Order: sequence, then C-alpha cells, then structure tokens
Amino acid sequence: MKFLTRLTGAALALGSSLALADAAFLARPDVQRYIDEKVAGGQFNRPELEAVFANVETKPNILQILDRPSTSRPWYQFRPAFFNDRLIDGGAAFWKENADTLARAEATYGVAPEMIVAIIGIETGYGRNTGSFRVVDALSTIGFDYPRRAEYFRGELTEFLQLAKEEGKNPLLLKGSYAGAMGWPQFMPSSYRKWAVDFDGDGHRDIWGSVPDVIGSVAHYFQLHGWRHGDDVILPASLQPGVQVDQLVADKFNLHYTVGDLKKMGVQPDAPVGDQVPAVLVPLESSPGVTEYWLGLNNFYVITRYNKSTLYAKAAQEVAGAIRERYFAQQFVAQQPAATPPAP
Repeated sequence: MKFLTRLTGAALALGSSLALADAAFLARPDVQRYIDEKVAGGQFNRPELEAVFANVETKPNILQILDRPSTSRPWYQFRPAFFNDRLIDGGAAFWKENADTLARAEATYGVAPEMIVAIIGIETGYGRNTGSFRVVDALSTIGFDYPRRAEYFRGELTEFLQLAKEEGKNPLLLKGSYAGAMGWPQFMPSSYRKWAVDFDGDGHRDIWGSVPDVIGSVAHYFQLHGWRHGDDVILPASLQPGVQVDQLVADKFNLHYTVGDLKKMGVQPDAPVGDQVPAVLVPLESSPGVTEYWLGLNNFYVITRYNKSTLYAKAAQEVAGAIRERYFAQQFVAQQPAATPPAP
C-alpha cells in the first residue's frame, strides 16, 4: 500500500496536464493486456500499475535513436574517446577517495580495483552522466512502440517495476539512459535485480546515490561472470601467412579455442601463456589499413559480458592499467618526505 500511496502522490505532483496528455497510453489495448497479465500473475495490483501508466510519457526521440544506422568505428577512432587524461585522472582521484571500499570489494569479490574504477568511469564518468530519461518512459516507449525489441524491453519494464517495489523507490522518479540503463554502472533492470548489492549495509541497493553499492555491484557482476583475480586480460599476438582470420573471429564473443588450438591454426602469442588457456583472436585496426592482433583471455570475455564489444573490452583493459599506474605514481609522490630547505 505504501508503494501505491507514493505513486498516487507523485502522479498528482506531476500535474493534471501530463496526466491528461498520457491518458491515451493507459487506455491502449496492448498496455491493458500487459496490466492484465501482470495482475493475473500476482506480481502487481491493478491500481498501482494504472498509477504508473497513467503518467508514462512516451519518447519518440528514443525510437529515432534506435533507428539510426549503426556504424562501427575502428579501434584508432574508438580508443581516444576513453583513453584520455580526464578519465584516467578522474579514476585515480576516485580510487583515492574510495580506497577502503575498493579494497573491501577486491577482498570480497576478487576483482581488481582498477577494473571496477575503469568501468564506472567509462559508463558514466564517475557518476557525472547517468542519463536524463525517466526509466519508465524509456522502457515503455521501446516495449510498446518498437516491435523489433518489444519483448525484451517489456521484460525489462517488468523487472524495473519489481525492483522499484523491492527497494521502496518511486518508479516515476528514477532516471537513466535512453535504453533504460540505470545508475553509475548503467545496469539494466534485470541486471540490477540479479547482481546489484547492498555494499554499504543500509538495507537498499542504491546504484544512483551510494558509491559503495556501485562499487560492490560492479565487482559482484564481474565475479559472477567468471572474473579471475590476477589473470591477464589480453595478450599481443602475430599471425603466420594464410591464417583464416574471418573464420576465427566469426564468433568473437565466445572462447571456442585454446591457445594451443590457435597456434595450430597459425596464431602465435607474443607473450608467455599456456597452451591450455582458452582464448579468442581479437583484430584491432590501430591505424588506417593497419591491423594488430591480440588474444583475448577469460577476463577479456568477462568484460564483454558487461558490454558486448571487443573495442569496449580493450578500452576497459587499457584504461584500468593507466588508472592503476597513475594512482600508484601519485601515492608514491605523496609518501615522499618534503625537501629540506637549503641552509641560509
């Protein structure tokens, strides 16, 4: 009942003009069928769902974003957007400010602090840009007005409404990306419900306002997707003539081969690694017309579970390494004794 009371109060606060403008959305047959299904399943009651959908404002600009042609940038264009001093300096400062929490996350989940920090920085610039869309508007727009992805996003909408109930949050107030990704780590609602953790011990999983919860949630996500503490992420490689690169990278998001398998097919690691280690060949265009080759290992695969992009995973690995180097360099300087002034 508290959930419904909060929704009703928020709806009134939004103003009658918005309620009138979106009354047609609530009345839509597909929205009513969705409400019927959720009420019949015992997940919600009708008044609380109607209080939400009477105040949903669909966003046609989201559909325009989804319909834009997808253009894949080469590595040499992708990398500068993330590997820069702003992100690296910000990561070192974030680490310094939250060193105890990051150390606790590493001890609890076995994930390196620099990787946790890099992900938070790449996703939202350490919380500076978490999205301006109401999550319920974004998920409803795609779930009901974008048939190609409707099933998935209606599922995420249900997950979102459930997490709002579980966490005592008002679903009309929570904001995120145009696709409904939320908080500092940009979790989708299903990811939130599976992997977000209450790392500050206040009884709630808050990835919008609690930095400990953000840190713990990212670490937990990586742990449960198989991160191995201390293992390499990616190693350089070279190819013998005649290697069938297209065949080897056709399914670039899974570890179908071992290093030994790849060696037999003409892929030579340029760093020490055991033949039994699972790996995937990763080609990166380092400059126009020039491709370099890498072997992505288990931890590389784990990063692609967070964002299904080999470019993202390589950027995260490089940013994490640079943040670690910057952080410890600053710590070293800070620990040096002050210079003794010369005698008069």
